[in-house]
Amino acid sequence: MSIAFSDTTNKSGLIQQIERNCGFNDGDISGNTLRMAQFTSDINQTMDDALAIIFKAGGTWQYDDSSHADFPVVTANLTSGTRRYSFTEDDNSNLLLGIYKVMVMDEAGVYQEVKPVDLQSTNSNENVDSFVDGQDETGVITSYDKTGKYITFNLTPTYSQTGGIQVYINRESTYFTVSDTTKKPGIDGLCQEYLSLVPSYKYARNHSLPNVARLEKDVSMMEQKIKDRYGRRERDTRRAFVPVEANNR
Repeated sequence: MSIAFSDTTNKSGLIQQIERNCGFNDGDISGNTLRMAQFTSDINQTMDDALAIIFKAGGTWQYDDSSHADFPVVTANLTSGTRRYSFTEDDNSNLLLGIYKVMVMDEAGVYQEVKPVDLQSTNSNENVDSFVDGQDETGVITSYDKTGKYITFNLTPTYSQTGGIQVYINRESTYFTVSDTTKKPGIDGLCQEYLSLVPSYKYARNHSLPNVARLEKDVSMMEQKIKDRYGRRERDTRRAFVPVEANNR
């Protein structure tokens, strides 16, 4: 079951969970402007914490907040004579957290995947292709390097294509505002309680509440649940079993 941000009717929202966890009376957060702003900020910070766990635990299933209305792909124009492009946010101003695939349109209008190369790595010479940094060498793009907010292609294109670059991304979550009510988190419904547990634990710790140890344990258990849920999502991917050879000598 997905959990709404604040449900003052059924008392089942994230805000209402925090009120109960922290010993508040009904409405002590939802009806208090200052507390509502403080706990909204805490919930949004906890969403970032959840993403850090999800990205680390995730397998081949690329996570994206289900509250986003668009697909996690950023498109840019490929420009003749330009090999470096800046990517910091998607079309809705959500910050990019990571890039996991880049496609470049060829002169025939067909997207081709190009491979990543880390020029800063000591082993970068292994798969650099014809990547020539700082020189205006033209040719067919086959690889790219990520440095800061920039993607730099190994070669400079001699043609332009509208929407010629597609970047598959990880991005930040959608966040709550103090006026939200029915809006729900974009993570697995079985993991959403984490967003109320962490702010509850922090409040209990800071105010020496008697249930702080229990809340800390609940947070730890929920973090493990997130790891388990997102570490097993790629059920359509065949897992390989590697035999271990025994040394009987």
